[in-house]
Amino acid sequence: MKVAIDKFPAIDVHAHLGIYDCDINMHRQFMSGNTESVTDLASMACTRITIVSSLRALYPEGKGDAVAGNRKACQAVKNQNNLRFWAVLDPRRPESFIQCDRLLKHSKCVGLKIHPEMHEYHIKKYGRAIFTFAEERGAVIQSHSGQERSLPLDFVPFADAFPGVKLILSHLGYGWDKDLAHQVRAIQSGRNDNIFTDTSSMSSLFPNLIEWAVREVGAGKILYGTDSPLYFAPMMRARINHAGINDREKKMILAINAQKIFRKKLLQV
Repeated sequence: MKVAIDKFPAIDVHAHLGIYDCDINMHRQFMSGNTESVTDLASMACTRITIVSSLRALYPEGKGDAVAGNRKACQAVKNQNNLRFWAVLDPRRPESFIQCDRLLKHSKCVGLKIHPEMHEYHIKKYGRAIFTFAEERGAVIQSHSGQERSLPLDFVPFADAFPGVKLILSHLGYGWDKDLAHQVRAIQSGRNDNIFTDTSSMSSLFPNLIEWAVREVGAGKILYGTDSPLYFAPMMRARINHAGINDREKKMILAINAQKIFRKKLLQV
């Protein structure tokens, strides 16, 4: 029996848990989320598994504590079969490498998350150390991308030099300069077929952007991400449900691509 696309169980590769610690109180109130609220949003968006990272590991800007945040994320997903987590790596801190080395062995840890903007470093400076660490451990990397310290094209030399690393450049369509094509150009520039993007950007809601990206790089290079609870997950899901692409391509974005990338890490544990 054919399943309607809005009932097809998705895998959200980009979500968060914790307090959105910023300077605007209303944002903190509306864009924070615990396990219950995030999983409720996921359920509304027909999402089977949500992969989260700790907001404490990233915020406030320049003061996020990756080590403390990872401890919170690991504890939060412990008894949640529908949650997995990213180990946030801050390459400026040696203890972060030590912790991530241990966390990557955790049954619910899917890989490494980096955020050059929140941790205030340029990917050009720390990229080789990050990718060396990831390739030695067979780890997937998800990175914020689109701002000046995280320009997608700046990641390409590292993805080319480390073909064993799968890289997800988050936020399809996001660019500090309003250029919607940064992530797509990076995928097209890579030599090893190991660069992907996700839909965790408000720009992905623009008419025709997802459709254009599928034409340019193929549905196999795009993963479903919502940035929940910063954004409303059912809204992000609706954009894929109603995209002007065929159902096979929608299913690839919603779950099939993630299943291929993360494999055993998505099994119920």
